[in-house]
Amino acid sequence: MEIHFHLRATQLLLCTLTILLFTPTTSTTAATLSELPRGFKATPDSSIETFQPLLSDSTGNFSLGFLRVNKTQLALTVLHVPSSEPFWLANPTKLARWSDRAQLTFNGSLVLTDPHTKLYWSTHTNADRVILQNNSNLLIQSANHTEPAAWESFDFPTDTLVENQNFTSKMVLISSNGLYSMRLGPDFIGLYANFNEGSDQIYLRHKAMEAKTEIVQNQAPIYAQINPDRYLGMYQTGNPLPADVQKFNSFQTPVTGFLRVRLEPNGNLIGYFWDGTKWVLDYQAISQTCELPSACGSFGLCTAGNGCSCLDNRTEYASGECFAAQSGDFCSDGVPRNNFWVLRRNGVEPPYKELMRYETTSSVEQCERLCEKNCSCWGAVFNNGSGFCYMMDYPVQTLVGVGDETKMGYFKVREGAGRKKMNVGAGVGIGVMCGLGLILVGIVVVWRFRVWKRKRGGGVKSRFMEQNSGVSPGPYKDLGTASFRSIEMGST
Repeated sequence: MEIHFHLRATQLLLCTLTILLFTPTTSTTAATLSELPRGFKATPDSSIETFQPLLSDSTGNFSLGFLRVNKTQLALTVLHVPSSEPFWLANPTKLARWSDRAQLTFNGSLVLTDPHTKLYWSTHTNADRVILQNNSNLLIQSANHTEPAAWESFDFPTDTLVENQNFTSKMVLISSNGLYSMRLGPDFIGLYANFNEGSDQIYLRHKAMEAKTEIVQNQAPIYAQINPDRYLGMYQTGNPLPADVQKFNSFQTPVTGFLRVRLEPNGNLIGYFWDGTKWVLDYQAISQTCELPSACGSFGLCTAGNGCSCLDNRTEYASGECFAAQSGDFCSDGVPRNNFWVLRRNGVEPPYKELMRYETTSSVEQCERLCEKNCSCWGAVFNNGSGFCYMMDYPVQTLVGVGDETKMGYFKVREGAGRKKMNVGAGVGIGVMCGLGLILVGIVVVWRFRVWKRKRGGGVKSRFMEQNSGVSPGPYKDLGTASFRSIEMGST
């Protein structure tokens, strides 16, 4: 299965969640269908503000319909009606326009088209009806209901899995921002980060514990499933016993709410159950914030108990990042390889170092040279105790603060990134210095004028001083202190 990550396009999921959480769901006036027959056709209703239902399950908990995104765009989605949360999207990487030219039809295949954006999405089937099951699975069936479904949405998940849904090695979950994915290995569940085009950094690898049964290598493939008994299980096809059990908080409790897991925009795999009014947190693959793949954003520093700061120790951590997000490498045609400045920081390590590529070097200088000469390397962390040199082939993300100063980081920052604040501060400092210089010149002129007056006669001097009360040094000292303080702040 070919996997494509479309960062900007897949931000659709995050947008839809925001819209649906803060905007009431709007329904059509017409009754929602319980199945879509051959000949079905639907276009967006211009009066709908958020969601236009087309097909519902028998309980009314789930609905297939048009989701309106940013007022002008359309996604075909299966929605959990009570919470207004999308569980599945047909076209997460390319949106249709919300207009009467966009159209959903069913004539054996369910087809979404939009000539304006040249969108064409199809199930490529030849069947008789479309139904939505009570577990959110969208099915396309033949008239003979005893035959297997010709197509089902459970085979093409987006960022969510629900209970009893099989997740196989041919499938992938992708977070709403397109940065993270979940896939299966031969005997493990893996979470991967796509921090740069072509990079595929694994940051969590959960191997099957094989307590109840063993996985037979090179035999049937494995699959994962959310078991109604409140755990995420790993199975080998043909064996009903789980090779691995990741228990939810509600495991072996009387809780019975509907279960789901979602790969979140922060890279964590989170499990929830529906208590009738809200989704309740029930499972976390990563329990500690600093263990997330990029808890504090690019060039961030995560320290247990202290939260987020910045690697350079000068830039103020704000808006979830320290420096603007960067991409690419230092190898591209027409781009000099040395168009970066170096940031060093001791007492840091990557949150998933055990899963990173490394080389053994004899010194931190040798580790740095390996990265410096490699135009695809963005950073390296050297462990003086082991000699391991961990290499990063993607823009630097969050590092974890540790007490061991022998863990030394070397990071490339592309020219222009992270220096804007410093340049603004320097400009302010220069302006203050110029103003201070003018004040000094003025004081010297006044002083020389008084000396000249003193030589001309004491009476004149006395009258002048009485009228002007002298030149007080207080305000000047205050101004100087404030001015230099401004320079110091602007330089940080």
